[in-house]
Amino acid sequence: MKRLIGRLSRVADSSGCNQTRKTVVAEGHVPVHVGEEMERFEVRADLLSRPAFAELLRRSALEYGYNQRGVLRIPCPVPLFRRLIDSISDPAAVQELALSLPGVDGEDDEEKP
Repeated sequence: MKRLIGRLSRVADSSGCNQTRKTVVAEGHVPVHVGEEMERFEVRADLLSRPAFAELLRRSALEYGYNQRGVLRIPCPVPLFRRLIDSISDPAAVQELALSLPGVDGEDDEEKP
C-alpha cells in the first residue's frame, strides 16, 4: 500500500485532457478524477487505506484495470464522493456512505445455490 501511495502521489497529470502544463499536487496528496465528469480532486494519501476508499479503489480496478496511466479514475458519482470527503472524520457517516454505493450490500451479487 505504501508503494502505491508513493507512486500515486508522484503521478503527473498525463490523462490526455489537453493540458499543456503539468499540475502540481500538494505533498501527501493523490490526484483523482471522479465520476463521468472526471472532476479532479486531491485526496490525502492517508485516506486511501480507509474502508470506503478501499472500496472505491477496488471498483476503479474493476472498471479501468490496474494499468491506468495518469491520474487515477474513480467510478463514483461526484456528489457522493464529495459527501464522503466531507464526512470522513465521522466513521458512522462513512460506513453509511459506503453502503449507499450500488452493490456494496450484495444487491449486485448473484445468489448462490
